[in-house]
Amino acid sequence: MLRRQVERPRFSWADRAVLSALARHLPPVFRRHRLVTPGTLLTWHRRLVRWKWRQPPTGPGRPPLAEETVALIQRLARENPTWGYVRIQGELRRLGHRAAAATIRRVLRRLGLPPAPQRASEQTWRSFLRSQAHTLLACDFMHVETVFLKRLYVFFVMEIATRRVHVLGVTARPTGTWVTQLARNLLMDLEDRAGRFRFLIRDRDSKFTAAFDAVFAGNGTAVIPTPPQSPRSNAFAERWIRTVRTECTDRLLITGERHLRTVLNQYAEHYNAGRAHRSIGLRAPDDDPNVIPLPAATVRRHQVLGGLLNEYLTTSPRLPHHPQETPSSAS
Repeated sequence: MLRRQVERPRFSWADRAVLSALARHLPPVFRRHRLVTPGTLLTWHRRLVRWKWRQPPTGPGRPPLAEETVALIQRLARENPTWGYVRIQGELRRLGHRAAAATIRRVLRRLGLPPAPQRASEQTWRSFLRSQAHTLLACDFMHVETVFLKRLYVFFVMEIATRRVHVLGVTARPTGTWVTQLARNLLMDLEDRAGRFRFLIRDRDSKFTAAFDAVFAGNGTAVIPTPPQSPRSNAFAERWIRTVRTECTDRLLITGERHLRTVLNQYAEHYNAGRAHRSIGLRAPDDDPNVIPLPAATVRRHQVLGGLLNEYLTTSPRLPHHPQETPSSAS
């Protein structure tokens, strides 16, 4: 009964180490009555040797790329659609990252980015406008209802790169001849800057006649009509119409052409010189991007359109005035 109650002893690693070390020094009499066999001792010894020399488990193949390297590969591929795998590999090496061309191909496939020729051919209208922004002009009409329910039309042109707006004219009956003359006036106002513009985006309004296109063609500017019923193709001009309505014309009662022309001229001046734009780094179109304004102690408000809009200007504090003392004349 006692033998059935006693279970087989379980040795810990300390017990096994002690028994393995002392087994050689036991007398021959006790060796016959050892608790373990020689094969068990050898097995324990092999386990100890394997435990001593074991290494942390590693997965098969090469170690994976760092997340920052994968993100950099994706960025280079998206920002440069004409770069192939080897070109990206060379740029990574210049930046201190090493990756094989096959690895770059595998990463781009996993991210769903096609090879360079396909990426270059998938250029969107937005990316085209951004790449050509410094050579683009956009024009359009907007209408405003007066307090006497008379509709007035406003013709404007925007410089896409700087977002500078030119309000060219206001009339109740726009015609092709009127629009063509405003185009001539614009090129005269731009003077030397007119030569930098290569494209003009306009819709298919009947008031844009062949004479209108010929005015810009003489300046070397190609006219690009937007597809029918596609306002997004002229998104910059459409966005300005929404902005001027939200901030200006929808908050005023316009009485006539003269009133609307005065209001829009003041708003265009505010839009070009005193309003921050998200698309150009929260600067105004007329701000110098190379000038970093320093904080000033005095901030003054300048009201536009009778307080409808506010502009804030910084002024440096005035130094105390010390009148110069005139030396007394020698007697």
